Amino acid sequence: MTAAVGLVKDYLNLTKPRIILLVLVTTWAGMRAAGAPAAAGLLLATLLGTAMAAGAANALNCYLDRDVDALMVRTRNRPLPAGRVPPPGALAFGLGLGILAVALLGTAVNWLAAALAGLGVAFYVLVYTKWLKRSTPKNIVIGGAAGAVGPIIGWAAATGRLDFPALVLFAIIFFWTPPHFWALALVRKDDYARAGIPMLPVVSGEAATRRQIVGYTLALVAVSILPVPLAAAGRWYLTVAVVSGALFLGLAVRAGREGAGPGRATRQLYGYSIIYLAALFVALVADCGC
Repeated sequence: MTAAVGLVKDYLNLTKPRIILLVLVTTWAGMRAAGAPAAAGLLLATLLGTAMAAGAANALNCYLDRDVDALMVRTRNRPLPAGRVPPPGALAFGLGLGILAVALLGTAVNWLAAALAGLGVAFYVLVYTKWLKRSTPKNIVIGGAAGAVGPIIGWAAATGRLDFPALVLFAIIFFWTPPHFWALALVRKDDYARAGIPMLPVVSGEAATRRQIVGYTLALVAVSILPVPLAAAGRWYLTVAVVSGALFLGLAVRAGREGAGPGRATRQLYGYSIIYLAALFVALVADCGC
């Protein structure tokens, strides 16, 4: 019984549940920003289908990355490199979960939301994991598009279409992704170098990475304000966006001034970046002006 519970837990860990929670917050915010509150059944189906799609993408990512995961201290204890889940099982689990996600979204929500979810899975697995991650230091810039589909799935679920404000929500996560992951890459630079992953600090050096972090953070803060003039958010969201964005930028500048090695500000920036994105989209959900 204990072994069965452990195996179930390992398969669940393949889906990276903590990442899924953040995706669900952004998806819910996309539905909320679209206008009228969604019916409970529609909301539940959208969140469940999106969770399954994100879990499928993460499981397939674990399957394809099992070789490099075994070389990195941060990831070597994951179920596949640690030998607790067989690769064929992980592959079947990821593919099956992805098919079920698209089917659920298509039949219980709408086929636009289903197509966006399927496209997000395919982009993350085939474009980012299979190609970009191991071939270019811009991997996380382009690949970040896969992690940004939550709000547009939510918008499409609520409206049956895509409007410009939904693309702005997409852009917020797109511009957030590089500073978030490059801060992690600075902290785990030796890990990425050992695994042969061309993350920006490994290829271009720490100073160039820190400059890029500041530049993308400036763009992120500017884009994060746009939902307000587009009437997709109100004053409560604006307050959170301005205050949290100023803190983000301040940490990015401090991290940019650090010397070689992952200093305190860089570690703080990485941790805060997760809090920032969650707070921004929770504020969008809670904003009475939406």
